[in-house]
Amino acid sequence: MQSLEQRLVLGDEAALREVYEEYGPMVLGMCRKLVGADAEDVAQQVFVDAWKARERFDPSRGSLGAWLSGISRFKSIDHLRAKGRRPSIPSEKVGEQAWDEAKVDDVVNRMVLTNALKSLPPARREVIELGFFQGLSHPEISVKLDLPLGTVKSHMRRGLESLQNELRGSHV
Repeated sequence: MQSLEQRLVLGDEAALREVYEEYGPMVLGMCRKLVGADAEDVAQQVFVDAWKARERFDPSRGSLGAWLSGISRFKSIDHLRAKGRRPSIPSEKVGEQAWDEAKVDDVVNRMVLTNALKSLPPARREVIELGFFQGLSHPEISVKLDLPLGTVKSHMRRGLESLQNELRGSHV
């Protein structure tokens, strides 16, 4: 049986519907953060372009979600340039928000990373979050989760490998 990605690349329209159902909320969320009110139009264009470019998708270079995130980023930037508008990214100081591709990239990167973390098994995700977001050392994580130190190190290594594979090709 062929994977969803293989079916999409081969032009199976049912696969496109499945891809839309699975990744539509992620794409729409990214577009909302980047372009605001025009998000639905941009998200629709993302899937149109993904369909047109489906033969160029290479699963060995990254996940389907990462590929769609990249298309979303570029479509959002194109839309903002065409409209001459600034991205609707909240800033600390109103009025100091510059139309800056780096800000767009930051939003996209956070969303892609959040989705990639969700794909990890809960134990690995928890170890990575404690290590990277709370700054705990391996021994501290071991004590906090009541796990052997070797298990913590193993969860960390395997979790990071999974994240690396998930994020490959997403520009994160």
